[in-house]
Formats: sequence, C-alpha cells, structure tokens
Amino acid sequence: MQTGTNERPGLPVALVIGGGGMGMSAARRLGQSHRVVLASQSAAKNAVREAALREDGIDAVAVQFDVTDPDSVARLAGFTAGRGPLRTLAHVAGLSPSTGDWRLILSVNLIGTALTERACLELAAPGTAAVFVSSSAGHLAEPPPANVAAVLDDPLTPGFFGRLNEVIPAGEQTPLQAYRLSKWALNRMCRRRAAAWGARGARIVSMSPGPIATPMGARELEGPSRAVKLKLMERLPIAREGTMVETADAIEFLASDKASYITGTDLLVDGGIVAATRPA
Repeated sequence: MQTGTNERPGLPVALVIGGGGMGMSAARRLGQSHRVVLASQSAAKNAVREAALREDGIDAVAVQFDVTDPDSVARLAGFTAGRGPLRTLAHVAGLSPSTGDWRLILSVNLIGTALTERACLELAAPGTAAVFVSSSAGHLAEPPPANVAAVLDDPLTPGFFGRLNEVIPAGEQTPLQAYRLSKWALNRMCRRRAAAWGARGARIVSMSPGPIATPMGARELEGPSRAVKLKLMERLPIAREGTMVETADAIEFLASDKASYITGTDLLVDGGIVAATRPA
C-alpha cells in the first residue's frame, strides 16, 4: 500500500501544452480523470505549477519545452509516451497580438502547433482526442486568398516565412494579422488532418474561445488591440467575458466519449460574438 502520493498509474495520460491560466484550468479539469503532463516554456514557473496541481490531488508532472523547436517537441512526445497511453492532447499554448511580433506569433501559433500535431499523431491510438485551442479571431477576419492559404497549409516546409513574404506585403505583416491568420490556419489544420487521425481511431478538433477573462486577455485590454477588442465586446450577445472554467468545460467535453463522433471541426465558445458580427 502506498501513502502520501497522488500517483494514479492506471489512468490514461493527458498532455496539456501551455501553463498559463487557461492551460492550468484545463490541467485541473483533465486531472480528474487523467495523469497530466503539463508542458510549458516557462521553466521557472513549472515547479510551482506542478506543486499546485499535486496539491489538488492530481497526478501531474510539469516539464519545460519549446513548442517551436522540433527537437524539444520530439523529446516531449517521447517523455509523454513513457508515462503511458495518450488519451487527450489539450494544446492551449499561443501568443496574442500584444505578446509578440509577426514572426514570433506565427512561429508559436502555427508552426509550433503543427509540430505538436505531427508528434502527437504518432502517440494516438483508438480513443485518443486532440483538442487545439484556437480563437474566434479565426472566424471574424475574411479568409485569406488561395495563394496565402496554400502557404499557411504548409508551415513545416523550410522557407515558410520566405514564401509568406512573397504573398503578403510587408505593410500587412502586423501582430494582429499574424494572430488572425494563425488561428484561421489552425482551424483549417484540424479539418485537413482529421483523416490522418481517424486512420488511427483518433479525433482532432479545434475550440475557438471569444473574449475570456484570462491574464493574457487582460493584457490585450491594455495593449494596442484594446480598441478592437472593446468594439467587439460591445456586440456580445452574452454581455460578459467567458471564464476559464467555461473553456475547461468545452475542452473536457470535446475530449470525452460524449464527443466520440465529433472530429475535424471547430467549436465556438465565444458568447455569440461571431454570430453577432458575421451573421450571414
């Protein structure tokens, strides 16, 4: 008999990418039915995050990794496989317009996401579910033209930014546009990769939050995108920000057997912002 431990070796593994507010909320929720691997670039904070999860009774380990580094992603996949069968991937990591420039936002939100998707597909088995947190911003902007979409569909081929420079003028390469394009491309990735995941008996979906009360969301209200965000929020049918508990609800549902016939699609958890601003 063991005492003084949260270890639950009989549970499947949930890999949660991103240690911010929404990532920790997802880890706490998934930790009720999974062993959790929490992966974050913030090495200095990981020990505190792991301790907080363990204080909640969760079998959790926090590891440092860089979502934009193929070697780091591969090491994370190997570490996760060593913990047990992967049941759930919750990819929450991402940068908002006020937290990076054009290149960094696309590197984290699109290239890093694609690297994670490819690596975790190799761990997928019947019943595995991958949930990629996107944004309602991917629905609010006009879809890019076909030549831009073709580049965004192929972010892992060398020369990605060079090819992007050929189809998007330098004057349009803003952090806000990078954010919108990265989230549009993420949603599209989940549609296009559904067949590959289905071949392994697994599912892949995206979840697009609207305005959510997170530390990152609060920074957006203090940054250069403040006016854009406030103008959108004025039109919210549900006249408040969402909560991290509500995003965890959505992630938990999409990863669960209750969503076993849902794949290759996006779930809007946005308080109706897309319906109010793009009704047609």
